[in-house]
Amino acid sequence: MLNLFPGRTRDCEGVSRRSFLQVGALGGLGLSLPGFLASQAAAKSAGKSSLGQCNVILVWTRGGTSHHDTFDPKPDAPVNVRGEYSVIDTAIPGVKFTEIVPTFAKEAKRFALLRGWNPLNGSHGAADQYVMSGRKMNQAVRYPTMGAVVSHYKGFKSALPPFVQVGTEVDRRFGGGSPGILGLEHGAFEIAADPSAEKFNVRDITPPAGVTSERIDRRRKMLTAVDQLQRQNDLQPAAYEALDEHYKTALNMITAPETKGAFALEKEDDKLRDAYGRNKFGQGLLLARRLIESGVRFVTVTDGGWDTHANNFKTLKNTRIPPVDKGLPQLVIDLEERGMLDSTLVVWLTDFGRTPKINSASGRDHWATSGFAMMAGGGVPGGQVLGQTDDEGGHVIKDEYLSEDIVNTIYQKVGIPTDLMVNAPDGRPIRLLEGKPIKEWL
Repeated sequence: MLNLFPGRTRDCEGVSRRSFLQVGALGGLGLSLPGFLASQAAAKSAGKSSLGQCNVILVWTRGGTSHHDTFDPKPDAPVNVRGEYSVIDTAIPGVKFTEIVPTFAKEAKRFALLRGWNPLNGSHGAADQYVMSGRKMNQAVRYPTMGAVVSHYKGFKSALPPFVQVGTEVDRRFGGGSPGILGLEHGAFEIAADPSAEKFNVRDITPPAGVTSERIDRRRKMLTAVDQLQRQNDLQPAAYEALDEHYKTALNMITAPETKGAFALEKEDDKLRDAYGRNKFGQGLLLARRLIESGVRFVTVTDGGWDTHANNFKTLKNTRIPPVDKGLPQLVIDLEERGMLDSTLVVWLTDFGRTPKINSASGRDHWATSGFAMMAGGGVPGGQVLGQTDDEGGHVIKDEYLSEDIVNTIYQKVGIPTDLMVNAPDGRPIRLLEGKPIKEWL
């Protein structure tokens, strides 16, 4: 739990009265976002200008989504390469997808597809770090994920935090999806609850059952009284004043109308909810749109189960692809109908590609030299297929781009300088990004 009041908190039994009241007060508020309060103060004092207006919805399919069996099929390759699926025409003349993505095929002109992505990596964990930050894993420097950089550079524009993650499907072993050297205050506000659940609520926003506003107010007064006793003997009055502001900001977030409204999925029309798909992924995308409307700058929607070493074809066709094929095109359509698409960049990324040859378990293994990425909105030209792989889909032979190039492009859309420098905790200046933009998408 976030400790807003560091200092003397323990007695012989391990917990002081002050600590107990502190935990009770914040627990009643439901606040557990690490560093949430300090980040708002930092954002206000940073004085950084906004160079762009795009917000971002990033879809992260954890495990490595097969490019062969979705958007880069090889129908003329041997059966142990092309797999079990047939191909279908898309809305783009001459471009074919596999039969399991019919909605993407129909709506292909709404998306820009990169067939020329070279992951340069075939390892889980390292992928989450590299792809989501644009910097290769480095044990000496924890490079921050994109959402954390957006939080650091652009700060708050409403009571909601600038960076939110829907779902928990990010491998954090090597810092993937984390704020790294920027500090916990720029980490994602993580929503673990299932948005498709009948009684969906966000633990960090909704007070526990039975905790009324009157009880919250009483706890706040008790905490203030106990803190006043300690302040008389404390030598850090400035720190306490800052903490007071942070505490007020936390209450503002929890009670702000846009906070509660952002998570009220039940207010959406039933037909629209059905169009997204009544499942965790589809409703997560709908929640992402509502969060962007409410002032969040960067939302990551995560989905797991894509590491298809065995039963690749049954898994993709029966469970993994249908929610994405239904929900993601609907998100783009919904954003367009609401006039939000030009200012919202939708991105689909994954760990890496899968092997050209099918293994003995009817699966595909990790593949480090080819894969796909997809973008829509934010001024990216729809209906464009960029890049080409060889006859087996194993290597990029035209218009090759790397993960740092994808992230560079996203930063340019958002309005973040691609030469942005920050200081590590030890004071060292660190450049957050290298690479070049995907010029065709700018």
